[in-house]
Amino acid sequence: MQGESKVRKVVLFIAQSLDGYIATKADSLDWLFCVEGQGDNGYSEFISNVDTILIGKRTYDWIMKHENGNFPYKNKQCYVFSRTVYQDNEHVKFINEDIISFTNNLKNEEGKSIWIVGGGDLLHTFLKEKLVDELMLTIAPKIIGEGIPLFKSGDYQLDLSLKGTRTFNQFVELHYTVKN
Repeated sequence: MQGESKVRKVVLFIAQSLDGYIATKADSLDWLFCVEGQGDNGYSEFISNVDTILIGKRTYDWIMKHENGNFPYKNKQCYVFSRTVYQDNEHVKFINEDIISFTNNLKNEEGKSIWIVGGGDLLHTFLKEKLVDELMLTIAPKIIGEGIPLFKSGDYQLDLSLKGTRTFNQFVELHYTVKN
């Protein structure tokens, strides 16, 4: 860690349809899994640089349902934000406190990048409060017409700088840094 910045980055790494949706209204991702990618579309490379994961409660419940209770991020420090108080389990700590101060405290701890997995409400708060440092958006060549938008409308703006692009067969990854 010598010579590196002490402040950790919060990174959004997510796939979306070409028309900007992360899931259908019924929370389905079937449209995404029928697109021909390449390998794991950069996931292994990304996750190797992450040691902390932030998840909204609704997304956590979706993951647990679709992974049949087998939590996929067992080797990472995972926090689930919830408006209701829940008992921590062996894989996650449930957070029912101010998102801004909690995240800023995490960013100032030593470690690797912090991945915000979702969902839409949590991501909206992170974007509005300028807590996201980088966005890695993987665009699928699908137009699904309606669903859960990646970016909710609201009173906020972010200025971005393109850091790079990559393709994974039919997917295109756009990597942006957030300008201060």
